[in-house]
Amino acid sequence: MALPPASLLHLIWLASPSLPVGGFSYSEGLESAVDASFVATETEAFDWLSGQLHLTLARADLAVIAQAISAWRASDVEHLQQLNDWVLQTRETAEFRLQTEQMGRSLLAWLQLHHADAAAQFAALPSPTYPLAFAFAASRTDASAQDACLAFAFGWAENMVAAAVKALPLGQSAGQRILARLVHEIPVAVDHALQVQDDDRQAFSPMLAILSARHETQYSRLFRS
Repeated sequence: MALPPASLLHLIWLASPSLPVGGFSYSEGLESAVDASFVATETEAFDWLSGQLHLTLARADLAVIAQAISAWRASDVEHLQQLNDWVLQTRETAEFRLQTEQMGRSLLAWLQLHHADAAAQFAALPSPTYPLAFAFAASRTDASAQDACLAFAFGWAENMVAAAVKALPLGQSAGQRILARLVHEIPVAVDHALQVQDDDRQAFSPMLAILSARHETQYSRLFRS
């Protein structure tokens, strides 16, 4: 069933890189991978982002969002707190934790600006991580968990491709080719995320954690992660 226009537009808005949550300032370890010469070409950039999409996003944040949407709609505060705690506990470096906390706060501030009742609804979860805040915003629409996860994943892909274009650097055409390939990968990642239950979520990506830790003391950098 097609989404009502208002809900569709809201999802597009949430996925937009222009949303003032600071996503553009993070590379999520990509800048460190470039510095270590793991990513140097268009093909390597796609392979890196595709791997991150399937190995980390699909098994962690997207799975959290899918569950959190239902929890927000059911006012299941206990489950929301468990999901939020899990996100924080699985951020393996200071940079990754800073990102999810800062983007969560920024999205909450944006929601409070546009929805007067948002502050009251967040009283039980005053410091949401970014996946929990995004799920809250999506839960206020008629969007399904699948639609919301597709929007989140596309927004992530746009930000990460922009980071790759700046960090390598790549031209805009190369960036669009990478994004086009990721668009074909995203539905598969989302379908997997929708099947992940509490006991199946994982955030095991040791090389990404190592690169993130190295990035914290990297000599020259453009991004906050």
